[in-house]
Amino acid sequence: MIVEHLSLADFRNYAAADVALVPGPNVFVGRNGQGKTNLAEAIAFLATLGSHRVSSDAPMVRDGADAAIIRARLAHGERRVQLEVQLNRQGTNKARVNGSSVKPAELPRYAQVVLFAPEDLQIVRSDPSARRRFADQLLVQRSPRLAGVLGDYDRVLRQRTALLKSARARGIRGDALSTLDVWDDKLVSLGTEVIVARLRLADDLAEPLSRAYAAIAGADHRPEIGWALSVGGSDPEDDEADGDAAASAPDQIAEQFRTALAARRAAELERGITLVGPHRDDLVLRVRGLPVKGYASHGESWSVALSLRLASADLLRAESQLGDPVLILDDVFAELDADRRTRLAALAGDYEQVIVTAAVEGDVPATLRARIVRVEAGRILEAADA
Repeated sequence: MIVEHLSLADFRNYAAADVALVPGPNVFVGRNGQGKTNLAEAIAFLATLGSHRVSSDAPMVRDGADAAIIRARLAHGERRVQLEVQLNRQGTNKARVNGSSVKPAELPRYAQVVLFAPEDLQIVRSDPSARRRFADQLLVQRSPRLAGVLGDYDRVLRQRTALLKSARARGIRGDALSTLDVWDDKLVSLGTEVIVARLRLADDLAEPLSRAYAAIAGADHRPEIGWALSVGGSDPEDDEADGDAAASAPDQIAEQFRTALAARRAAELERGITLVGPHRDDLVLRVRGLPVKGYASHGESWSVALSLRLASADLLRAESQLGDPVLILDDVFAELDADRRTRLAALAGDYEQVIVTAAVEGDVPATLRARIVRVEAGRILEAADA
């Protein structure tokens, strides 16, 4: 897949912007705060329906505007497709494919992007929500219909938790809240689908993760990936995650889910929150047999984070009918030592299209500097082929 043209209106610091892109490497160069990352963020949004920097859409709308527009022309071989999304400061977003209105959740069917940025270090070092977010964005790219499943699960979770809070305020205890059973059924049905998809994703990422880590780090530190599941008795949001703790068959997971909900009902009513489900699970990462979080060195943490993205790109490339995903490296090379820069450039150069952002052109290995696009204060100044 190739992004041939990107157009923005009222997106971040861009009142308007148009930029043509080419196959192979494209490097956006400019000082910090000029808008390089905003271009990368806009492209990635079409594939992930989210930002790698913020959890809501409103910050992406330019100050003073009610909505932002992202338009992109994509090439899938000889086929061209025009995608457009309108991000509304208030209300639901809107989307179009070749001029026809569609639900925004349809966009990942046409766009696949893997973006790596310095913020990705938080995937391995931060709390479980960062790792869940990484996994769920990849799930949506891998199977776009899961965007609806995840959205429905979040809505049921909010409604069930609101019921628990109301019951807590009224002093209801034990099995007196019979209406909770209806929400349990919905939570189990949707949550089981999410858990099964996440477990399958971890299994499928294991081998490409190992290959990518060895290529980036130049060593085999035995990277491992698995889930700590609250339905299996682990509670990563309260305690240290200890690894996969549940069966993988859907009917077994559903049964464990129901059993765990029943066991935690009294605690849920007392605390007014839902304590069991995929919203409390954690993606556990290890190197040399130890959890990355808390034990890995800075260099190892960077290697794991980068390897997760490269493994994601490898997985999408193997499964997609769209060709290679677009690989975006957002301000990454400044954070890496010379050896990792060279290794990453060699791996990235194998993709159909690579988009790189950098404050200093010299930070980007020469093999990726085929085309330079200069950015200043929300304006595209020039594009030049090397």
